[in-house]
Amino acid sequence: MKRFLILLPLLFLTGLTQAAEAPRSGIDSLRRFFSEVNSYSARFTQVVLDERLSPIQESSGTLWIERPNKFRWDYEKPYKQRIVADGERLWVYDVGLQQVSVRPLSGGLNDTPAMLLAGRGRLEDNFTIKPLSMQNDSEWVQLSPRRKDSGYEDIRIGFAQGKLRVLEMVDGFGQVTRVTFQSSRENPRIEPNRFSFTPPEGVDVVGE
Repeated sequence: MKRFLILLPLLFLTGLTQAAEAPRSGIDSLRRFFSEVNSYSARFTQVVLDERLSPIQESSGTLWIERPNKFRWDYEKPYKQRIVADGERLWVYDVGLQQVSVRPLSGGLNDTPAMLLAGRGRLEDNFTIKPLSMQNDSEWVQLSPRRKDSGYEDIRIGFAQGKLRVLEMVDGFGQVTRVTFQSSRENPRIEPNRFSFTPPEGVDVVGE
């Protein structure tokens, strides 16, 4: 049975005082997000589309992010799965399979989209950035990885009124993973234990 893994293919975000003037472009919104948003929480829906843009997988859940390099994605439907980065290690807990995998968390923005959202650093060092046209009331920007072994062709991020709304990842086979964010909060206080993980008793642990 196929499971959903965002790390993404992995991946990653409102208590912040708004600027007097809204960002003028998707690039402005992108830069504001990376310079001013240090923690983020949201509900999300995730859809994987094939090369004909037909949906083949759907899932939903809740995410929390705290820079640098901490995130948690709780998948609730259709299968329960928890993905936690504690700043040093990455834990993936498949509830149905009663299995946990763990590996060291690689640093840098170029590892996965989840690390992109939770990381720090100069985006230009790892991506070629260009604005895209307005679509569905959102301002879009495209990030193309400079590394050829990143596992995806490009990332498209949509902002509505300056706020993160949609993240799309295109892989080398033309499949698109689209993550839509709802009920988002910027710079909330997140309890530290949200980003810690202890394998439940009795589950299989693969890795360390």
